[in-house]
Amino acid sequence: MTDFTHEAPTRERRSHAAPMREYYAYFTVIFVATLPLAFLTWGLSAARRMELPERGPIKAAWSQAQIITPRIFSA
Repeated sequence: MTDFTHEAPTRERRSHAAPMREYYAYFTVIFVATLPLAFLTWGLSAARRMELPERGPIKAAWSQAQIITPRIFSA
């Protein structure tokens, strides 16, 4: 009979880096895709109110990417 209490065979664990890399890849694509619309919206809002909005276009695009990306992964 074989004794597996010592030097038990170990299973190779799959790395969780692949899903995180995929998440960041999607996040980057969505962020870059929302930047032009965020700049357009920010510019039109600034022109209409004649003052700079509190939230800048990069922060708006970042926020949209933070909202959209998890929805893709939860589906």
